[in-house]
Amino acid sequence: MTTTPALPVTVAIARRTDPARTHEMVAWMRAGTALAEAFPGFLGAGWIRSAPGSGEWHMLYRFADNETLRRWEESPQRHWWLASAQGVVEHTRVERRTGVEGWFTLHGQAVEPVSAEPTVPPPSPPRWKQAVTIWLAFFPLNLAATLLTGWFIPNVPVPARVLIMSLTLTPLMTYLVLPRITHALGWWLHGRRPGHRFR
Repeated sequence: MTTTPALPVTVAIARRTDPARTHEMVAWMRAGTALAEAFPGFLGAGWIRSAPGSGEWHMLYRFADNETLRRWEESPQRHWWLASAQGVVEHTRVERRTGVEGWFTLHGQAVEPVSAEPTVPPPSPPRWKQAVTIWLAFFPLNLAATLLTGWFIPNVPVPARVLIMSLTLTPLMTYLVLPRITHALGWWLHGRRPGHRFR
C-alpha cells in the first residue's frame, strides 16, 4: 500500500491596519515570524504591502505539511501573538495552498474566509505555466549569481560556490522575486486579459 507524501502548505493572510501604524505592523509581523521559526516544519515567511501608503498587507508562511502547520496554528504562542494585535490589525481573509501552487494563488480571491467553513479553492494555473514562471524568475538570478561567484571567488571549490549560491538565491526567490513575478504575470497564469487587475 502506497501513501501519498505530505506536501508543504502555504498560507496567505490579508490583514489591514491604519497606515499611520506601519511601524507597529512591521514589528508585529516580525514577532510572529520569529515565533513561527521555532516550530518544527517551518519553511519560511514573508509579507508585502499592497501599495505605498496602503493599510493592506499580505502575509505568507509555509510549513512542511498540514500537521506541522496545525501545531503552529493551535499553539499558545500564536494565540498570544494574534491577541496582541487586537484593535490594531483586522484579519480579512486566509488562503491555503499545497505544494508549489502556494505561490500561484489568485490574489484577492479568498479560499478560506476567516471564521467560515473551508471552501473549494479556485483552480491553479496549469503546471507548465507555473514551470515557465519559476524559470523566468530563476534563470536571471542563477546567471547573475554564477557570474558573480566566478568573478569574486573563482578559487572556491564548486560545491562551496553552489552552496553559497543556493543559500543566497533561495530567500531571494521566496520573498522577493517569485511573489512579484507571479503577480506581474497573473493575467497570463489565470487566463485574463493583459490589462486586467486583481483586487
